[in-house]
Amino acid sequence: MRYGETGINLEVDLTVGNIERVETDPEVTRLHLGGNGSAARLIWDRVSPETDAFSPDNLLIFSTGLFDGTPIPAANRTMVDTISPQTNMFSNSIFGGYFGPELKHAGYDKIVLRGKSQDLVYLWIHNDKVELRDASHLKGMGAQETAHAIKDELNDRDIQVAAIGLAGENRLFMASIEHYNGSASRGVGVVMGDKRLKAIAVRGTKDFQVANPEEMFKLCLQHYQDINESPFNGDLMAIEWNDAWHHNNFAWGNARTRRKDFWHQEQEDRWKDYTLKIRDRLQGCYNCPKNCHLVVKPPGRQRYMLKCFGKGTWHMAAFEELPFTFDIMALSQEYGVDSYAAPQALAFAIELYEAGILTDKDLPDFPEKSADRFYYLLEKLVRREGVGDILANGVYRAARQIGNGAEEYDHNTMKKFEQIPLKLGKVNYPYYLMYCTSDKMAINQTEGSYPQDPIKEPAERKEFTDEWMSAPERFKKFFQEWEPRTHPSFEAAINICDWNETMHYVDDSLGLCAFCSSFRGQFGGGSAYNIYNIPTFIKLATGIEMDADDLWQVARRNRNLVRAINMSRGLKRADEKPPADHWKKREPENEQKLLDGYYTFKGWTNEGVPTKLTLDKLGLGDVADELIKRGLIKGDEDICYKDQSCYSEGRPKNAEVSFRKAENFTLTEYNIKNK
Repeated sequence: MRYGETGINLEVDLTVGNIERVETDPEVTRLHLGGNGSAARLIWDRVSPETDAFSPDNLLIFSTGLFDGTPIPAANRTMVDTISPQTNMFSNSIFGGYFGPELKHAGYDKIVLRGKSQDLVYLWIHNDKVELRDASHLKGMGAQETAHAIKDELNDRDIQVAAIGLAGENRLFMASIEHYNGSASRGVGVVMGDKRLKAIAVRGTKDFQVANPEEMFKLCLQHYQDINESPFNGDLMAIEWNDAWHHNNFAWGNARTRRKDFWHQEQEDRWKDYTLKIRDRLQGCYNCPKNCHLVVKPPGRQRYMLKCFGKGTWHMAAFEELPFTFDIMALSQEYGVDSYAAPQALAFAIELYEAGILTDKDLPDFPEKSADRFYYLLEKLVRREGVGDILANGVYRAARQIGNGAEEYDHNTMKKFEQIPLKLGKVNYPYYLMYCTSDKMAINQTEGSYPQDPIKEPAERKEFTDEWMSAPERFKKFFQEWEPRTHPSFEAAINICDWNETMHYVDDSLGLCAFCSSFRGQFGGGSAYNIYNIPTFIKLATGIEMDADDLWQVARRNRNLVRAINMSRGLKRADEKPPADHWKKREPENEQKLLDGYYTFKGWTNEGVPTKLTLDKLGLGDVADELIKRGLIKGDEDICYKDQSCYSEGRPKNAEVSFRKAENFTLTEYNIKNK
């Protein structure tokens, strides 16, 4: 009997239309848990380093998390993994909503897609009935429009749909896969479009088993209530009105300009009034008590659900007001473009125009007003018309295709991928490491467990760490020693980076929402899930016995497997650097020492490749053998990671499932107080 999972993957060959149900190995679950961990194993085993992202042999994998569909609150994420054509590396994207649990209830843990369809198709999954259907009538439709059309066609409003828009069909590198209140970006929508797959529609009514249902229900009912009452959990950015931190620190305008002191009370009141005027409701994801998603209907546009921080990205890029964002997102989400990368690509084009690198010949009838320019460029982009055909390949490639000095205006890419455009003061040691070394391609998929800034008052700092239930003891010590306007020590910075990335790898194997786990620890330290209480849920769901140290080891195994994929595909130490002007004041010598120390800490060579000792210790001996065969390691390197037990510092193994409570907490007040 399989618990917490169905034990079945759906294998779809789009070239020939073949569909198979494949039973999976429970040992893979023990080693990788699920989600992007077991997806990475599939990609390592089946996609060679020589395989091009646009090859039929590239896989596109939709994975449920191990907890999806169980009573565990806020466990609803779907992971989408592939090799990205933008970076030529492993791409992991995540979206919430209802798709993952619906897929699990249809009887499947994963959909593994290979090949390419000759014509546009969609995949229809209704429990045991699975078929590829003609999608020619959906060609050119928006993502939400496609979902409605499929539900009408199949006469079932409860179907869950993940679809691409025009951007995916036209293979934009920043194309997203849209699902209701979530979207997957970072190199996955373009592969779905390349495979000529317009959508996946799922309806599931099957049961699956958990190991200890009675105890799980009892625990989860209380946990659900605790999460509902907790101000530490959920996406506060969706419901807090003061957004001074993002607007004063992000550098969206023309991809480089930071507007300090931009925020003021009159603006906040005005934007709040407008949001409430067009707001339909707030809504949450499957089995989650937090209503983090904003449903809006701007004048003259369709009703839609705002995703992530898209509520700020477009008007920041265009130097416009909030109504502009709500309006253009009605278009951009239907087209299916990533709301982090696409605004930057358009702002980049405007900057080149103003510098004379792009001319009226490149942009005929280019409007004068900034907002009009964004609408103009968005249409060019999604249709790959004119300069839009170049911008569709992302800022890094577009700059080099355009030439004539355009490369100097590529302010914000790293590993050929657009980053969140922060332009700050002095280099931050933990964030330097997270930016450089992350295999996730976005800082919000790496940061989160450790506060961004120290608490000023020692007494308040002590009170904070005393109640910080999610932190292993060494992190409490690091935080106690961290004074305002100082760097954490090298040791602290390396450990902080490691903990941050570990928790995301845990979440992405289990399907936990980062806003209740890995991302929320940095603000107030009260995330609902942590390295200590998650093993209890794993045992109740699956019957697998593990403690915090075992869970850390699973995350380390998954992290090293993804690292091996990327190193085998050509990732170099020289690639691991943030954008040159990310911080105004840099420390080149210390930055390289940090990188040296981090690589050693992880059990990697000085070039960042996991050693044979490290991989053997993680049960990845076959991966080590392949890296030796490819000449990436010799196999005799005397380097291995060192275990740092979560319990060696006096923490009991019978961890409490409860988490830090508070009557009131706001993200803005916390940031202002501790800056």
